[in-house]
Amino acid sequence: MSLSKPKKRLTVFLSMMVGAFLWGGLADKVGRRRCLIVALAINCVFAFLSAFAQGYGFFLFFRVLSGVGIGGTVPIVYSYFSEFLQMDKRGEHLSWLCMFWMIGGIYASFTAWGIIPRYGWGFSMGTEFQFHSWRVFVLVAALPAISSLVGLTFMPESPRFLLETAKHDEAWMILKQVHDTNWRAKGQPEKVFTVTHIKAPKTAEDEFIEIQSATGTALQRWAVRSLTLCKLVLKNVASLLSAELRFATLFMAIIWFCMAFSYYGLSVWFPDMIKHLQYEEYESKVKLRYPSIEVKTVLGASGKEKCLQGKQYAESLTVFHRERVENFHFNFSLENQIHKEGEYINDSFIKIEMKSVRFEGSLFEGCRFEDIRSTDTVFENCTIRSTRFSDTDLWEEKFIDCRIENTTFEHNKQGCHLDTVEENDVLIYLVSFLGSLAVLPGNIISALFMEKIGRVKIIGGSMLISAGCTFLLFLSFSQSAIIALQCLFCGVSVAAWNGIQVVTVELFPTSKRATAFGLLNALCKLAAVLGSSIFPSFVGVTRAVPILLSFAALVCGGLVALRLPDTRDKILQ
Repeated sequence: MSLSKPKKRLTVFLSMMVGAFLWGGLADKVGRRRCLIVALAINCVFAFLSAFAQGYGFFLFFRVLSGVGIGGTVPIVYSYFSEFLQMDKRGEHLSWLCMFWMIGGIYASFTAWGIIPRYGWGFSMGTEFQFHSWRVFVLVAALPAISSLVGLTFMPESPRFLLETAKHDEAWMILKQVHDTNWRAKGQPEKVFTVTHIKAPKTAEDEFIEIQSATGTALQRWAVRSLTLCKLVLKNVASLLSAELRFATLFMAIIWFCMAFSYYGLSVWFPDMIKHLQYEEYESKVKLRYPSIEVKTVLGASGKEKCLQGKQYAESLTVFHRERVENFHFNFSLENQIHKEGEYINDSFIKIEMKSVRFEGSLFEGCRFEDIRSTDTVFENCTIRSTRFSDTDLWEEKFIDCRIENTTFEHNKQGCHLDTVEENDVLIYLVSFLGSLAVLPGNIISALFMEKIGRVKIIGGSMLISAGCTFLLFLSFSQSAIIALQCLFCGVSVAAWNGIQVVTVELFPTSKRATAFGLLNALCKLAAVLGSSIFPSFVGVTRAVPILLSFAALVCGGLVALRLPDTRDKILQ
């Protein structure tokens, strides 16, 4: 079964949008640590299950649920970490935290590059269970989340959240633990930890939950708590539009949306554009090298001679036109071939791989296909008569506008199969890896200068420079130029991302910090869905629309960012 990569990407983005909004709101009411543990656990469990799903529906279902967990981690992590940091180092350390986004991207692209193309890493258990190399990659990609989940169990709750919910004693113990650890790390004698004043009154909302918890059955108490929690979360979301937070929320929403729309849109457009340039180069070579090819099989040759001829054809030719092959046994792989208006009579295709093979307007009569493994192989406008397909992965979608008569399909290979020829292009994996690696200098520079230059200037300046990078795409007509501009764009835009995330946690008070971050991150995923849907649709049509859209969005976001207040010296509320 062929997986639709754009469809899967958009579906996961939507689930991450839901997760960001849901877990961000809950983290302000239930607790950062507790929600982060649950979100990570959901991600780990369903990522693991998706690696073993043997149907596209189940695979997509598990990835959607995994996305709900992934979406919740980002807003909680930044809120959680920021509440342990001192003011003069807050921006720098949050920027170093952002670097792990780059490390995760490098890890994912490097492992995908190293694992997915290794077809031999997979195995089968009959025809019912197929475990291909891409499934190994899904498992390996989940390992960092699993290790994070284990490590988080040893971490304390945010003391700011505990003070906000009137849990003074727990907050005091955690603050004392942090104080003692810091002094031990400095190699100095521990000082007595003292607190002169704590003000964290219990709110009416907390009392309401406690009153309801003492009445009714367990189910009724759970229902009342859940309903009350939902009301509190929605009330918290609505408070982001209050007079004191309205402009901060609006400005940050514009900046998040503009940055995500351009970044994720171009992240998809860059590799798709490179694939398109590769295809154009391939087509031009085919037309120049094989302008008019006619291949005819010598029918009187022996079976051994036919096999040698077939191997020569497979190795040396790209296009076969009006070939006629009778009583021939194909026992060698077919790769990168186009067969037009051919006739195949009483031929057998046994235990072979068919990679990037296309049959157009051809006739298959009395043929036998058995134990076939294919990628990017299609039959278009073909007539297939009295032919038997047994133990193959040639599914219904492989036959486009074909006429099939008296043909049987037996023991089709079950499970979820990836059509991986395009995804396994080494250059595309290299481009993804370079794009992830290119953000390293941007991360380092933003971390070192976040406190010196200021968040506002870093966001505005980086977005305007990124806009300039996109405008230069008008002058690039080669794969190498696009790859270079992609690396430059990624390296500059990551500084803007770091500044955006630092400002987001500093603009909002503790009681609304995770909610605001979750809402803005959900808006970010919505922009990612739009960008990922719009930009690729113009590949091969025009490059002007994606470039102008990203340029306009980045300029708009950069100018709005320059209107933000400077939060360097702001104490977290």
